[in-house]
Amino acid sequence: MSAPSETPSQVAPRSERSHRRPISSWREHHGWSAAVSLRRLAAKPVGSILTIAVMGLALALPLAFYLLLSNVQSLGNALGRNQVVNVFLKPEQVAGNAQLLARQIAQHDGVLSVTVKSPQQGMDELSKMQGFSDALRALDDNPLPYVLEVQPQDGISADAAAHLVEDLRAMQGVDMVQDSGTWRQRLDALLGVGNRAVLILAGLFALAVLLVVGNTVRVDITSRAEEIGVLKLIGASRAFVRRPYLYAGIWYGLFSGVLAVALALAIELALAEPVARLSQVYEGKLRIGGLPLWLLLSVPLAAAFLGWLGARLVSAWQLRKAA
Repeated sequence: MSAPSETPSQVAPRSERSHRRPISSWREHHGWSAAVSLRRLAAKPVGSILTIAVMGLALALPLAFYLLLSNVQSLGNALGRNQVVNVFLKPEQVAGNAQLLARQIAQHDGVLSVTVKSPQQGMDELSKMQGFSDALRALDDNPLPYVLEVQPQDGISADAAAHLVEDLRAMQGVDMVQDSGTWRQRLDALLGVGNRAVLILAGLFALAVLLVVGNTVRVDITSRAEEIGVLKLIGASRAFVRRPYLYAGIWYGLFSGVLAVALALAIELALAEPVARLSQVYEGKLRIGGLPLWLLLSVPLAAAFLGWLGARLVSAWQLRKAA
């Protein structure tokens, strides 16, 4: 009799086992590489801590600049970035015309609110100022015009504010428009320079992280040249040999990213008290925000990727040279 043939259910487990063996071996080696690279870092604590500290400080500097820049907007608002634009109407304009013009301005893009100030309200404000009360009593009638106080929307750009002012000046019945556009233009220019500076600094310090990790991995590979030679003699591939060094780069980057986030949070904490006092001076108008959560979470991941990339480039070059 012929041997009974195997059913599909009996063949499938063997096939799966044959496919699972290399996958399981690959996973085991990744786990071993991650563990052994971490042990190597712990075996030389002084050098590892110094390397991580240098990288952490390099990554913390762009975070500190970003923290400062992100709060310049709030500081500008507290100092009057969105100052009221005063629209002085012609003397012959009456209350009805002022109200109609206020409704038209309120529909303009970029306008948050419009307040109508009557000549009598203006006279009352002047009378409260020292030195004006006696001079105002000598006037036979009120020479002040209606004034519209136009409040721009928060965060309006300098170009949009300038366009708003030009439209206000072109309106019928408007005599003069008083605007602090120069301050807005200067602040926007400062923000533009700051944004570009943060991007440049982030790029430079990312390059520094690549170089530090690359040099550390290069030194480690050089010190283990004999061990690597033995692995190649027994048939180990380049990917197998360099895998622990890639994980070492990931650990360096990850730990330095966590350190950078801790330093950034420490800077926030150190500035909390003086910022609170400054906010009191500006009657609570100044609101200083911290670094966003998405940025704090992405920094360690980005640093780990930079560490892996630096280790990948240098280990590939070193192993190719040693071949």
